[in-house]
Amino acid sequence: MTEKEKRDNQELYDANYNKELIEEMKRAKDLCFEYNQIRPSNQEKRDELIKKILGKTGRNILIQSNFQCDYGYNISVGENFYMNHNCVILDGAKVEFGDNVFVAPNCGFYTAGHPIEIGLRNKGLEYARPIKVGNNVWFGGNVVVLPGVTIGDNVTIGAGSVVTKDIPSNTVAVGNPCKVIKNINND
Repeated sequence: MTEKEKRDNQELYDANYNKELIEEMKRAKDLCFEYNQIRPSNQEKRDELIKKILGKTGRNILIQSNFQCDYGYNISVGENFYMNHNCVILDGAKVEFGDNVFVAPNCGFYTAGHPIEIGLRNKGLEYARPIKVGNNVWFGGNVVVLPGVTIGDNVTIGAGSVVTKDIPSNTVAVGNPCKVIKNINND
């Protein structure tokens, strides 16, 4: 089994020394670098390049610079997607955003994790678990979403939160670790 297959099966894999994965990351990072150098006023060129970086996009999206990701092809965003400055997506596994998702500055979505066992970690092994975000979700500034988290529809995640577990639909959640503090009625 290749390292990429191990990654996709959510097993421990070697991302640091595997030529195939290193080349895929270099491609994505070069494209991100290029994207981040495009003038904000040149929206047509920005739109064209972000569609080369991401695996799937809606028609109406805007991702502000500085944007970074590992592979790009594992990221899908729906319609009316907005991501503010300085966001990072570590997309060893799939990262899916629904429609009408708004991401404030300095947020991170991290599918990657490392073993607690020191010997395995020191070998450079890691794992990747998917992140799924529903429709109509708003992330406040400096939110971090960790591997394997699913966030439902109609959710607000408060600024500075660290999302370690799934968040159900129709809620407001905040904190470190992030917890639901309010159910919301969307009538």
